[in-house]
Amino acid sequence: MKQKRILLIIPAYNEAEGIVEVIRTVDEYRKKTDYDLDYIVINDGSTDNEEEVLQQNNIKHVELVQNLGIGGAVQTGYMYAMQKGYDIAVQYDGDGQHDIESLPELVEPILSNVADFTVGSRFVADSKSKFKSTGARQAGIKILSSLIRFSSGVRIKDVTSGYRAGNRKVIEQFVTRYPSKYPEPESYMHLLANKIRVKEVGVNMFERATGESSINILNSINYMLTVSLSILFATIIGKEKKE
Repeated sequence: MKQKRILLIIPAYNEAEGIVEVIRTVDEYRKKTDYDLDYIVINDGSTDNEEEVLQQNNIKHVELVQNLGIGGAVQTGYMYAMQKGYDIAVQYDGDGQHDIESLPELVEPILSNVADFTVGSRFVADSKSKFKSTGARQAGIKILSSLIRFSSGVRIKDVTSGYRAGNRKVIEQFVTRYPSKYPEPESYMHLLANKIRVKEVGVNMFERATGESSINILNSINYMLTVSLSILFATIIGKEKKE
C-alpha cells in the first residue's frame, strides 16, 4: 500500500527568533522517522525579520503579503496541502510549543482509519505533558469544553489546542471553510456537523520559549465571549443544514 504523505502546516507570525530551531527539530525528526513527512511555514505577514531568516536558512515557506491572523494562515496551509496532494495535514505551531515526538499519537488513528481528525491534548489521561498552561486559561478551556459538549454532545478537553491533524476529507473541508479569528474551538462544531470522526489523543507540549501569545490578560474576556458566540452560531448553522 502506498505510504501516506504527511504535511506539517507551521503558521508563524513574528517568530524570527525561534523558527530556525523549530525547523531544525522537525528536520532531525524527519531523518529518523518512517513517515513520508514534509513541512511548510506560513509567514503570516510578519513585521520582524522572519522573512529574511526563512530565506537565509532555505526554509520552505509561503509569504503572506499581509497578516491574515491564525485562521487565514492555517487555511493557507490547508490549501497548499490540497494543491500538493498530501493525505494528512498536521497543524504545528511555529513557537516551539509542540513536541514533534508526539506526531505518532496524532497521525496513527488517522492512518488506521479510526478517526478523520485528531486533537493533541494536554488534559487526557495518556498525555505526558507537564506544561498545562496557566490556571486562568485552564478555567477558560474548561468553560469552552463544556459549551461544546452541551452544544454537540461531544467532549473535547483541550479545545484550544493547535496541535491537530486531519485526513484528506478534513483538508478539503477546511479549504472551503475555516474559522478566522479563534479557529480551534469553533472548527469542532463544523467538523461534527459534517460527520467528521474526531478523536482526542494525549501529546506532549512545551511552554513557548520565544515570542508572545496572541491571547493575553487584557483580551481574554473578549476571547471567551467571541469564541462562545462563535460556537453557538456554528451550532445554529449546523442544525439549519440538517433540517
